[in-house]
Amino acid sequence: MEELKQIDQSLLLFLNSFHNGFWDKAVTLFTSIEIWIPFYMLIIYVIIKTYKKNSIYILIAIVLAIVVSDQFSGLIKNMVQRWRPTQDPVLGSLVHNVYTRGGAYGFFSAHAANSFTMAIITARLFKNQIYTILIFTWAVLVSYTRIYIGLHYPGDILTGWIWGILSGLAFYQLMVFVQKRYFSSSIPEIKRTAVSRENLMYLVLFLVIYVSTILITIDRLTKYLFFTS
Repeated sequence: MEELKQIDQSLLLFLNSFHNGFWDKAVTLFTSIEIWIPFYMLIIYVIIKTYKKNSIYILIAIVLAIVVSDQFSGLIKNMVQRWRPTQDPVLGSLVHNVYTRGGAYGFFSAHAANSFTMAIITARLFKNQIYTILIFTWAVLVSYTRIYIGLHYPGDILTGWIWGILSGLAFYQLMVFVQKRYFSSSIPEIKRTAVSRENLMYLVLFLVIYVSTILITIDRLTKYLFFTS
């Protein structure tokens, strides 16, 4: 166990060492929940458009899945009581931190768990390879921001991924069960319905343009402030 902790710490310090002023600003934005609200709203819109009246219990299940994932992470944090890297009395001074020191304990990452929960559920709902690649790339990058700002060890992230996958699969199966048990005559059927190409295009284009706009804006503002200082 001690050897695993040392590997986790060494891997954190290695991954956390790659930083600069531009990415400090970008990651500070991308690690926040609020910055992704427009993306979440578009996903909700696509679910409603794809699943129509069935979207009511689908959205309820997604909210419940994320709440359970998040609260379970908090419960485990308080049980295990493993210091966050930024709060560790020994390691804290070695970690690059640009956002917040966070709470006392970090095992395991709620960001990683919640993002993978949503990725699993929506990937199963939309049934499109391009979207699956897109949403899991997003989930991995959001998870990595927690390492970049020094709030979580890689082990915290990996455990969050595992819990997020299990939670997402469980709640997806719950949706399928609810439809089969109580809404068997309703359409479209969750297990057989996939997102349309048009709606997929909206999701892909929005995310690419949204992220690119944020990065370009940060770059322009950074250069402007640099040259005017």
